[in-house]
Amino acid sequence: MIEIYLDVGDLADTRFGMSPLQETVLSLRAARSPGRHALHLPWTRSARPVLDGLHDGLLLSLVGPHNWIPDFLTPRPSGLLTDIGPELEQIRRTPPAVVAADIATAHWGAVPERLRGDPERVRDRIADLLEEYWRRAMAPHWPRMRSLLEADTVHRARSLALGGARALFADLHTNVEWRDGILRVVAGRAIHNHVHVSGQGLLLVPSVFAHKAMGPIAEDAPPMVIYPARGVATLWETASPRPPGAVAALIGAPKAAILMELDGPASTTELAHRLAVTPGAVSQHLRVLADAGLVTRARSGRAVLYARSPLADRLIAP
Repeated sequence: MIEIYLDVGDLADTRFGMSPLQETVLSLRAARSPGRHALHLPWTRSARPVLDGLHDGLLLSLVGPHNWIPDFLTPRPSGLLTDIGPELEQIRRTPPAVVAADIATAHWGAVPERLRGDPERVRDRIADLLEEYWRRAMAPHWPRMRSLLEADTVHRARSLALGGARALFADLHTNVEWRDGILRVVAGRAIHNHVHVSGQGLLLVPSVFAHKAMGPIAEDAPPMVIYPARGVATLWETASPRPPGAVAALIGAPKAAILMELDGPASTTELAHRLAVTPGAVSQHLRVLADAGLVTRARSGRAVLYARSPLADRLIAP
């Protein structure tokens, strides 16, 4: 159990983050145990050969016996990051003593042979392999993942604005509970942390590869909760639903298909990928739909996300 104590000021300073490094590191769990992460099997089939070809299992050995991962590999992001480069450099600057301690903690002291030796050399080797793994297994899919993560932050921000902290935390995951100023994250019987935010700001980080909400292993780590992003079950789908005939006849099949895809906020790039068309074509249709009051726009960092308006929901309702 992780208990995070927040006062009124801490709640006001709660914000969202996004991290390509965290997605890369957490994906190792899915690659190592695909049966436990069946939603990601379409990705795993292409990623596992990449991992097998990189090294003698060093990256997969990072995942501990209780699915723990060394904290230094998942540093708290400074915001909605989209470039993994600075995060990898942060890993390379981790003090060797911290590297050794975090690896030992994640593995309950039984450190695998591949992770033993000079901590500085192990750290640099891990960073180099993660960089290559990112380039070959993660970067091609990052635009889709980023769009889903950005859509989640827009949804959560709306929940916070409309229902306050209670509405925000109630929807993160079933293993999260908010009561009497304490955010409780059930993280397994082996973790008993009491975290006082104390002006540091709580960071909420949506994740494609997290199967439940979690936080850092170390009690003195900056307060952060990683939680499963909404819509992960649809991430690897490529087929689009057939638009209803009446709506397609009214506004055209391409625009109707876009409305059907907007069950949650999505970017132009993500919609183009799902519909197998060019971003330019999607952008033109979205402009028309926005002018007609059928879609709304919201900015998340540098991305613009689109969502169906209430009018569009009524239009496509069965």
